[in-house]
Amino acid sequence: MDDYDEQDAQKEEALRQNLIGTWELVSYKVEEKETGSFINAMGPAPRGRVIFTPDGWVAFNLEGSNRLPATTDADRAQLMKTLVAYIGRYRVEGDQWITSVQTAWAPEWVGTEQRRTVTVNGQYADVVTPWRKMPNWAAGRLSRSIIRFRRAGTAA
Repeated sequence: MDDYDEQDAQKEEALRQNLIGTWELVSYKVEEKETGSFINAMGPAPRGRVIFTPDGWVAFNLEGSNRLPATTDADRAQLMKTLVAYIGRYRVEGDQWITSVQTAWAPEWVGTEQRRTVTVNGQYADVVTPWRKMPNWAAGRLSRSIIRFRRAGTAA
């Protein structure tokens, strides 16, 4: 490896090490590409966690605000629009982590790779997804999620 490659590998390993642990969802915004407007997809106070293990697993469970128990099939279907949950193996490339999805709330994600650009600054991790069509919102139009996590167990 030349010096540049070794520096990249060191930065990737540092990011990987920095991601390990449990992160609490702070905010979840969704931008629609066509209009530049923000969709209130997860409401004002979403909750959730992402857990990165040292041996390369990641698990997400992110929920929208004010979710109530379902009493009908229609209620259950509506709840799916305020949920993002998946598990898989992850690796770091540059400033991104890539998850090879093994289980997911949305079956079409199983077997895919999900890329996320991440910047860790102290106790916060700011995450941006690529533009994509989410099964939950934006009616098949391109959108991206802009997410903030705080390392669990730290004060705001």
